[in-house]
Formats: sequence, C-alpha cells, structure tokens
Amino acid sequence: MTEEKRYQVALSVIPHIGPVISKQLINLMGSAKEVLNAKPGKLSKIEGVGPKLLEKLRTTDSYLKTADLILSNSQKKDIEVHFYLDKTYPKRLNQVPDAPLVIYKKGNGTLNPKKAIGIVGTRKATKYGHQVTEQIVSEAKSLGVQIISGLAYGIDVRSHKAAMKEDLETFGVLACGLDYVYPTRHANYAKEMQLKGGLISEYATGTKADARFFPARNRIIAGLSDAIIVVEAAKKGGALITANIANGYNRPVFAVPGELGNSYSEGCNLLIKNLKAQIYTSFNDVVEELNWDLKKEEEQKEKETQIKQLEGKEAKVVKVLFEHGQQMALDQLAWSSQIPLNQLASVLLQLEFKGLIKVLPGNEYKLT
Repeated sequence: MTEEKRYQVALSVIPHIGPVISKQLINLMGSAKEVLNAKPGKLSKIEGVGPKLLEKLRTTDSYLKTADLILSNSQKKDIEVHFYLDKTYPKRLNQVPDAPLVIYKKGNGTLNPKKAIGIVGTRKATKYGHQVTEQIVSEAKSLGVQIISGLAYGIDVRSHKAAMKEDLETFGVLACGLDYVYPTRHANYAKEMQLKGGLISEYATGTKADARFFPARNRIIAGLSDAIIVVEAAKKGGALITANIANGYNRPVFAVPGELGNSYSEGCNLLIKNLKAQIYTSFNDVVEELNWDLKKEEEQKEKETQIKQLEGKEAKVVKVLFEHGQQMALDQLAWSSQIPLNQLASVLLQLEFKGLIKVLPGNEYKLT
C-alpha cells in the first residue's frame, strides 16, 4: 500500500465530511495527503469548510492510525481498496455525484464489467417472485451480464444463487465491512460468490451492519448497475429506495407487474402506475432499452468460436489480419503470411464462405 492510500482511507473515515466535500477538497488541494496536511488558514478559505470540519482536519493522527489498521486488516483478509481516482474504481459508480471516496472489494470478479444489472425486491418473496428472478437471470446468461444485489433475504439472495447457477458473475453490496457477512446465514453463499464475482462495500473492516447503512448501500447497487429490475416490493422498503435512487441517477428502472391485492406486488404496480418504472415482460425489454443487440452478441460469440477452431493456413491468415488492424491488401497479406498467392486465394475464399472475412474494393480483405 502506498503512503497516499493511507491518506485516502484516513480522509474517508473522518465523520461528517462525506464524499462530495472530500472530492472538492482533493480537487482543490491535489491529493488526500495535501488535504490532511494543509494549514488551517488555507483550508478555512475553502467554501464548505466550517469550524467543525476544520477541527476534524486538524486532528489527523488518529485517522491515519485508523487507516493503517484498516489497510492491514484488509490485506490480511484479501480485501482490495479502491480510491475514486484509481483506474480500478467502478466506472459506473464514479458517474454518480455521491459515489463513495473508497470502495472495498473481495472476490475474483471485475468492478467494470461490460454489462451489469441490479435485481432487488422484498425479503419476503413469493414463489412467483423466486421464479421470475430465476427467469431474468437465465435470460441474461447469453449476454454475460453481471448480477448486482444486496445479499438480503428473498429476491436478493435468489438473484445471487441464480447467477451462480448460470455461471454469471454476481456481486453482493453489503452494509457492513467485508470481514462480516450480513445476514450471517448467507455466509456460505457469500464465499461461493467470491469465486466468480464477490462482495462490495463502502464500509471498512470492523464495521458491523447498521440500519442506517442500508439506504446508503442501495445507492451503490443503483450506481453499479446499467439498469435496475424490481421483482417484488411492498409500498415501502429498500427495493423502492433503490428504484428511486436509480431514477435520480438516470438509470432505467423496470418493475415486474404483480397480482392485484398482493401486498408484495403493490410497490411494483405503483412504480409502473406513477411512471417511475417501465413494465418488465422479458429480458428483451432491458436489451432494447440499453441498446444491447442480442443477435449481434450471439453472432460475435459464434465467430469467436469459429476463429478458435481454425487451423493451418486459415488460422495464420486470421492472425496476420488481427496483427495488422484487421484489414490488408492481398499482396501485403501474402507477404506477411508467407503464403503463395495461388494458395492464399483458396484460403481467403474458404474464410469468406465461413463469414469471417469480406472482400473490399481494391483487393483489400477485412475481418468481419
């Protein structure tokens, strides 16, 4: 861990500052270290820095000791620490104004997947809710979508279990430090999720779950997701908080319509009625809204499989094209591949029949 990382974590644990002001201070001062080492006179001139905050920033030694302990414990427990200016920090989350200064991650999954969907809902899910959750994840499999949820009872844990069954990455966002799992009953699932996916939190090691942390946790679920799907929800609850936050972040929200009179469908039906969510009928709704071309994805995967199966001169030609920007003139291709023109013509014709290359004007050949 670098010295700057100490200061980054130290700044993140100072109470009552928050990520917005912390980021403003870093932008003005240049780094977390500069903020914590700045003279009081210089800090007092910055808008938003009042006497209380100034007093906290004067006593940095205790926060640095706390940071050292957090970093030491994180290292022992294989917990990664990602600062908002790091390249590894989740790009989607960094787009929202109140993203945490520091994110903790445990597991083998990526924080920047190509596609990510948040699935949330009631803790007291019905059989229908479980079935719909499994169907959503099953339909998402062909696109390799990462599944985000909160590891809570009901819809959350069902979405994680369904993702693992379909061999998809899944992350649980916790309202505690990653040296704990809440609820503890889901510890085995949390361990399995880390093999392909993992756990995420804005809370450092040693932080136990607290009711105050759950609404804040929900904003991270929304921030990490390209869209949110609410499967079942009552009139009030965490799922609706997540949906409202996602709306504020301009992330698409979908709600699964439910049976009239069922209390755990009221929230979803109201979201749809009040135009705070689109009706969810199939995963194709999400694909269309996010401009994910399912057919194109499948065709690309099929081509990648075909390329891996190529042998001999065909494999050599494709490799040369990849190495030269995927497009070359015939004579350049012959020279680079060291395949005689009379043989190369036949190889190119076979690759064209397989749909892997196309002929352009001027005797140019390009990978499709």
